[in-house]
Amino acid sequence: GFGADLGAEKFVDIKCRKSGLRPDACVIVATIRALKYHGGVDRAALGQEDLGALGRGLANLERHVHNVRTHYGLPCVVAINRFPDDTDAEIVKLQAIMSSHGVPVILATHWADGGAGAEHLAKAVVAVIDKGGSQFRFVYEDTLPLWDKMHAIATNIYGAAGISADAKVRGQIRKLQD
Repeated sequence: GFGADLGAEKFVDIKCRKSGLRPDACVIVATIRALKYHGGVDRAALGQEDLGALGRGLANLERHVHNVRTHYGLPCVVAINRFPDDTDAEIVKLQAIMSSHGVPVILATHWADGGAGAEHLAKAVVAVIDKGGSQFRFVYEDTLPLWDKMHAIATNIYGAAGISADAKVRGQIRKLQD
């Protein structure tokens, strides 16, 4: 879903590491409403066209795509759950910006149309996988100390400059590490 930070990080660094799963691609799901909300639109106005807010909100989606491709080494497809309030101009803008990143953007209506509404998405995912390019990797090595794992997540996934904690918290982390 539209949370390739916490959700994908847990999936990759915990679930995949422990289960042996190695994905070939990733689907990032978003809505135009969510992108406009991230761009500063008030909830009451989300149903109205706002290309400026959409453009500002796209920074969030671009970060998720960056994380998936750069830090997890996975090619991706962006699935946009299309809703009736989404305008053609908003869709064109979204597709144009994401195409500059070389990421396919597929409109999906499976919420309304069932499997038929996801057929184009499924074909796009298969095409991305068939092209290859997966260089799946973890954000951190399992052998790192807990503090270093936290640092890797904070700096790589969230863009933090670093991490800090007071002595009491550092002591708790050392205790957990031990």
